[in-house]
Amino acid sequence: MNLGLFGMLAIYAVIIGLVYLFLLRPNSKKKKEEAQMRNNLEIGDEITTIGGIVGRVVAIKDEEDAIIIETGSDRVKMKFRKWCISSVDTVKETAQTAAPEKKSFFGKKKNQEDINA
Repeated sequence: MNLGLFGMLAIYAVIIGLVYLFLLRPNSKKKKEEAQMRNNLEIGDEITTIGGIVGRVVAIKDEEDAIIIETGSDRVKMKFRKWCISSVDTVKETAQTAAPEKKSFFGKKKNQEDINA
């Protein structure tokens, strides 16, 4: 009888673990990436809001957690909260100062002598 109870608990533990891995973890990773995108926003960036409004950032108000964007040829200025930013359309070049480290199959760093040999 106890073996059946432990087996059932093990199955529930596996199911909860799979739900975490496939549903909750990717969602939290996506939220972190979106928060980083909003925090790295700069004046002059082209953005798209969740409502589909496209504009250029002209001011960032960190104390209010808001931005002011300018849209269209008539230069209308609108104020939005940062959470309403859907995407940053400005392409930024990322400088790669160091070469990526080479790792073996098991995740260990390879020595330069091992690479040259």
